[in-house]
Amino acid sequence: MSQEQLELRATLGELVDEAVDQSGPHQGSFIYVDISSIDRESKHIVAAKTLSLDQAPSRAKQVLRAGDVLVSMTRPNLNAVAVVSEQLDGAIGSTAFHVLRSRWLRPKFLHGLVQTQDFIDAMSGVVQGALYPAVRPRDISGYCFQFQTPEQQTRIVEKLEELLSDLDAGVAELRAAQKKLGRYRQSLLKAAVEGALTAEWRKHNRPRETGAQLLERILTERRARWEAKQLAKFKEQGKTPPKDWQKKYPEPVQPDTTNLLRLPDGWVWATLEQLSEFITSGSRGWAEYYAESGATFIRSQNINKDRLDLSDIAFVRPPVSMEGMRTRVRSHDLLLTITGANVGKAAWVEGSIGEAYVSQHVALIRPIETTLAPFLHMFLIASAGGRGHLNKEAYGAGKPGLNLQQVGALTVPLPSSAEIPALVDSMTGQVKALTEQTIAIELAFKQSAAQRKNILKAAFSGQLVPQDPSDEPASALLARIRAERKKRTGAHSTRTETI
Repeated sequence: MSQEQLELRATLGELVDEAVDQSGPHQGSFIYVDISSIDRESKHIVAAKTLSLDQAPSRAKQVLRAGDVLVSMTRPNLNAVAVVSEQLDGAIGSTAFHVLRSRWLRPKFLHGLVQTQDFIDAMSGVVQGALYPAVRPRDISGYCFQFQTPEQQTRIVEKLEELLSDLDAGVAELRAAQKKLGRYRQSLLKAAVEGALTAEWRKHNRPRETGAQLLERILTERRARWEAKQLAKFKEQGKTPPKDWQKKYPEPVQPDTTNLLRLPDGWVWATLEQLSEFITSGSRGWAEYYAESGATFIRSQNINKDRLDLSDIAFVRPPVSMEGMRTRVRSHDLLLTITGANVGKAAWVEGSIGEAYVSQHVALIRPIETTLAPFLHMFLIASAGGRGHLNKEAYGAGKPGLNLQQVGALTVPLPSSAEIPALVDSMTGQVKALTEQTIAIELAFKQSAAQRKNILKAAFSGQLVPQDPSDEPASALLARIRAERKKRTGAHSTRTETI
């Protein structure tokens, strides 16, 4: 950095010198802007709320003016920033914002400045608190940047808008393509779980075992496994099995086929409980077994984009006698989130992951037939199938959540045993192609984000637009601003001493 550039370094606190009224709303209804009102991608206020005085939150204090730049002080890494539009002049802002209002910095210039990676990194470096990470107004005021004259700021903003508008148009096209792929994927899943995808296969194949016969065989095996476990318990306890002990077998819930669509020939309705050896979830007592290493502990956040994501995992070391050992995960198990914002997300454990357990927020479903696992996974993630029904159940009232009875009662269309691999093979090939396209779009998003960072960096380091020699030197203007600020501060100190 040259000596001239060093001399032009200024802090936001030096230049953001306009006071913000903190008196809040006074009468009638008012428009309220809080952090949730800001779209973090577009950096615009998109969801301001109209509230009455009796609904006013305690944070509703700051009277906003058009051109104010809002910077969220919580979780600065998320960069929730925006400019107040003319339509929102006079709205009330949350005190969770630091409001930047300046005579010397153009609003759009200031808005771009607080989007730079340098600003984000600087704020993230001084954040305080773990549960509620935040920065203070003085942290934002202390941010140092290269000052430009208002005329140069205008030229920088014009060039930025030109470059970023093209970039934003490209990103909008990527989002549209991403949505289109998502809709096509769901239509494929719908066709798979309703039998349309393998309609041609059925014309040329007559399976030896229908879906109804497969279900009967699964139910027989399910009962046999239960009886074997009961006999093993009696033996372990040194007891003779009591009379009619088999009658205590808990029959799985039957499917409710009311208002369900007609299935293809050879298919039958079943419940997830009928098709599973058991459906369970983790216990609440796992927290005390967290460790730096050990068994993988699968939480709801590890079920991401319909697959098991182990990029960020926790570890546990449970005692051998712990009751939670029943939730040890095996290959071909199905995992389903049952509480919180991610309720209804499902993953299929395709291969061995070593010793692993699930948290209380994750249901573990173990199919009787392992060959059913990929098909059941398709059904669980299909919006026209499992996910659609489970979301209705989970969001019916109160806090989102599913109980194991609701999961077990989920009604599943069951194909013949021969049709399942044909269906899975057909679906796998098409999903692979979709996945490749999705990865390409995600890469393009990352490239666009990197390009945006580079453009912003160039703009605010003086590399994007050449200086106009007819402008007043930025150093002279900055010196006048500082002199005026010093004079005003001194006058204020004198008045205070007089009083």
